[in-house]
Amino acid sequence: MTASKLKIIAAFACALLVTSSPGFAAAQDRIPVDDLKARAEAGDRTAALQLALSYYLGTRGIDQNFKEAARWYLKLAQQGDALAQTTIGLMYARGYGVGKDLEAALKWWTLAAIQNDPGAQFNLGLLYSQGEGVRQDYTRAIEWYLKAASRGHPQAQHNLGMHYHEGLGTAKDPVRAYFWVSVAALQGDDLAQASLQQMERGMTPGQISQAQAQAQRWLKKAKKAPR
Repeated sequence: MTASKLKIIAAFACALLVTSSPGFAAAQDRIPVDDLKARAEAGDRTAALQLALSYYLGTRGIDQNFKEAARWYLKLAQQGDALAQTTIGLMYARGYGVGKDLEAALKWWTLAAIQNDPGAQFNLGLLYSQGEGVRQDYTRAIEWYLKAASRGHPQAQHNLGMHYHEGLGTAKDPVRAYFWVSVAALQGDDLAQASLQQMERGMTPGQISQAQAQAQRWLKKAKKAPR
């Protein structure tokens, strides 16, 4: 904990819930479990992702089974699926269904991050920021947080702002710090909102207004950008 008592998000992110968006889930829920398993075994990657998710969460009448979830996510990860790579990395980091192995987590997150998966990029930033399984390197943490933050990842935006706020791996920059945390807050991140209230105590009204305007412009541009 830093002297200012502002918190850096320390929980790894996963990509598995991306596959449970309302439209995706509604379509997949109409497929009987036996058919879903058959499709997955036949090589249907969409079915395999949903099956892995069902084992992970214990849904669709399937008992929660991290070992089976890991088996399916690992199979998909080996085929180059970025979402599966991020999630199997999380499972290795937490020891869910597989032995806890941060080296394996680093491997899979790196592969997913190269494919621009923001969850994997955030996780790499967190590893380097905390020095978990790797040598602590704030500069590399910032590099990965920035990649994820630029792709709209709120937790990465918050942690990136905290690095600028605390001067971790970079010079302190209150405006840039407030800007990134504001972007996260505008996307509904409650911790970011709380952090802003504390950051404001050491800033001038002009600095706050400047950062707020930058955050609004960034979000407006991001909404127009193709994904």
